Amino acid sequence: MALPHKVSSFSSLHSPFSRNRHFQGRHHAISSLNCKSTFSASPFTEKHSSERYQRDQWVYQNRLGQTMSCPLPSDSEAIREDDIALQLPELKKLLQVLKEKRESEGNCSGGKCAPGDVFLVGTGPGDPELLTLKAVRVMKGADLLLYDRLVSNDVLDLVGPDAKLLYVGKTAGYHSRTQEEIHELLLSFAEAGATVVRLKGGDPLVFGRGGEEMDFLQQQGIQVKVIPGITAASGIAAELGIPLTHRGIANSVRFLTGHSRKGGTDPLFVSENAADPDSTLVVYMGLSTFPSLAQKLMHHGLSPQTPAAAIERGTTLHQRTVFAELNDLPEKIASAGRGLKNKDPCNVDVFVEWESKQAAMILWK
Repeated sequence: MALPHKVSSFSSLHSPFSRNRHFQGRHHAISSLNCKSTFSASPFTEKHSSERYQRDQWVYQNRLGQTMSCPLPSDSEAIREDDIALQLPELKKLLQVLKEKRESEGNCSGGKCAPGDVFLVGTGPGDPELLTLKAVRVMKGADLLLYDRLVSNDVLDLVGPDAKLLYVGKTAGYHSRTQEEIHELLLSFAEAGATVVRLKGGDPLVFGRGGEEMDFLQQQGIQVKVIPGITAASGIAAELGIPLTHRGIANSVRFLTGHSRKGGTDPLFVSENAADPDSTLVVYMGLSTFPSLAQKLMHHGLSPQTPAAAIERGTTLHQRTVFAELNDLPEKIASAGRGLKNKDPCNVDVFVEWESKQAAMILWK
């Protein structure tokens, strides 16, 4: 399959400007930055922040200098499709440049180039000093880096000067790229012979969908190398001085996703084993579902007086922590974030509150 055609396939575009009334007659980028955002300080990449568009400005070269009107449309899918359409020309150009580079290096035969490598790199919970030396080396040598929202800004500052960055992060209600589109991006650039790095917060194989990406690429004959990162459970527990295991107290540790795949406030099924009083339980992505999760854990026998903590943005300068007994933790979390709602000038609601995708709960004996 021709590379430009494959790029078109991962964009999932079928004339979005004609389908979405918000963008009829205004095919200009939301990345123009004339509408400045006042998002609350965050160590991570917010979905429509000026920092994101400045970092990824190479992919908007065909629209630089055009202006953006406020407010942004409320239709997040329209925003997403317009953003992808604006990126497509530069992505095609980069594919061609990388392919020609491989040909000039003698890495092609009969018009076909040997595929490049894909690295799934864990960047830890946010503190750049927790990166492995191998992760930094690979980041500096990459042609293209696809990064998630929870890769901290400080980590992204370590990327090599010649590398191209592309945001593919997901937040509740807004996925800049679907998982399938991310798969196709990785495949297309690897087939062009590029060194592609997929940057993920924490560890790529701990609630990071790294296994899905690895399986997809390996089935296409692409070599995938995984560089582990410090997962949030380890990094945050160390920061707080909470041992995940302790002789005579906690003989095991369990990682549990609190994320509901179908959305809503009901967590995934919680077995009786998750309420083991001799284990430390770490809940990832559990903010919205935690009230229900706590009730289920207590129903299965975990004491309401179990020491617990909720941590957001762990290991960064913006870390927030709430300590409470299990029975009281949901209300303590709500109190910590209550009444801190702001508005930015583009009518995008900004909530200065707990970020469910970066909040972890630790329950220990």
